[in-house]
Amino acid sequence: MQKTVTRLADGRELIYYDAAPPGTGAPADADPADADPAHGTGVRDARVRDAPDLRPLGPVATASEIRHDPLLGDAVAIASHRQERTYHPPADACPLCPSRGDRLTEIPAPDYEVAVFENRFPSLAGDTGRCEVVCYTADHDASFAGLTEERARLVLDAWTDRSAALARDPAVEQIYCFENRGREIGVTLGHPHGQIYAYPFTTPRTELMLRSLARHRERTGANLFDDLVAAERKDGSRVVLEGEHWTAFVPHAAHWPYEVHLHPLRRVPDLPSLGEEARAEFPRIYLDLLRRFDRIFGPGEPATPYISGWHQAPVRGWEERPVERGDFALHLQLFTIRRTSGKLKFLAGSESGMGVFINDVAPEAAAARLREVADA
Repeated sequence: MQKTVTRLADGRELIYYDAAPPGTGAPADADPADADPAHGTGVRDARVRDAPDLRPLGPVATASEIRHDPLLGDAVAIASHRQERTYHPPADACPLCPSRGDRLTEIPAPDYEVAVFENRFPSLAGDTGRCEVVCYTADHDASFAGLTEERARLVLDAWTDRSAALARDPAVEQIYCFENRGREIGVTLGHPHGQIYAYPFTTPRTELMLRSLARHRERTGANLFDDLVAAERKDGSRVVLEGEHWTAFVPHAAHWPYEVHLHPLRRVPDLPSLGEEARAEFPRIYLDLLRRFDRIFGPGEPATPYISGWHQAPVRGWEERPVERGDFALHLQLFTIRRTSGKLKFLAGSESGMGVFINDVAPEAAAARLREVADA
């Protein structure tokens, strides 16, 4: 992997990730318009990485604030400046496409493979954390499921590199790499991309998992994550697919109509701790899952909206916890809010008001459907 760091006109950091060093993938005089960035054959002329951001941007002005709820004990980010963020622009005005001709975007280069930059409209900024955008491909009409295994591996490497870098910031406590896909989820930019949030606190979901982990250790002396994965593999009714180094299953108490948890078989706390064998197998497993999600509701259906995110151990604060960082298990959660063709799962009174989920699809039925739509 080749990493190139530069700056945008307003001082925000921009990082290009290439599968090979610039200059090795195509002749220096090749036309970037001839590139096929969605399939890993983009132009890697070193000069394009030096393309300056020519936009007349002023400094980024954010109003991010973290407020703590005294009743629930959780944190809420107040980010009123996000009301002005870009909202469903036409394809020819997409800020995540490469800059070409007079069309200047967030990415000054005329082509790229994977690019990561600081969000201009962050939910978290400064002392309240950091938000980054991860562009998987220069192809506006692509999707993660349509990437090659080589490109998916490059995205994994970018997630890993950013997780390690952000963990070195003493103000950061937890890192979440995730993708929202589909207008139904609330996505405002159609270009295939994800985000990375670096929180200055441990998120409520993780705090709940850590408490369950500690109770299970106290009660049984064993690791809860290990026992859960072993139980799902033994039962088998909710297992979707298995590799040599990964297992994907629908949780016994899935909250969402179609929800899959993907675990490496060797427990590690975060992405930087993943071994090479698991890294090498991940693209095939993950792309298979995403493609199955797009086939859940049958041919002719629009692309399945989903949320996919990596749950990683907090990077600090372990001195006060009853478990160790290595007890936490890195895993990916993938789910859709679509419960059947043309119908969404809305979070209404019980879910939104009391946090009690009601799932319309039995987890065993969801797993069976995901096995059924495997690519023959």
